[in-house]
Amino acid sequence: MKIKVKTIVNCLFMIPAISSSAMANEHPIAGTTPWQRPAGAPTIEWVKHNRAWYEKALTGVNTPYPRSLYFLDSQGSWYTPFTRPGMIGPYDLRRWHHR
Repeated sequence: MKIKVKTIVNCLFMIPAISSSAMANEHPIAGTTPWQRPAGAPTIEWVKHNRAWYEKALTGVNTPYPRSLYFLDSQGSWYTPFTRPGMIGPYDLRRWHHR
């Protein structure tokens, strides 16, 4: 009896799918209710940025600071591209890469 290579390959691809569906019942799946915070999850109550953080965030911005940058006062600890160097060359308006 000849076994086709295609049949063997198909079976090999099915093994991970079968084992992952069996494991799904053992552990919770993250992201099934993204609108809901998990019960007992820690929360951040307040964030205080020091002077060094503000100096870095306002690199290349002249005083007086524009009102549009006051959002930094409400910026939490989450990622923001505004406080990190961006592109180089003529697009480096805040001169992050000229140090």
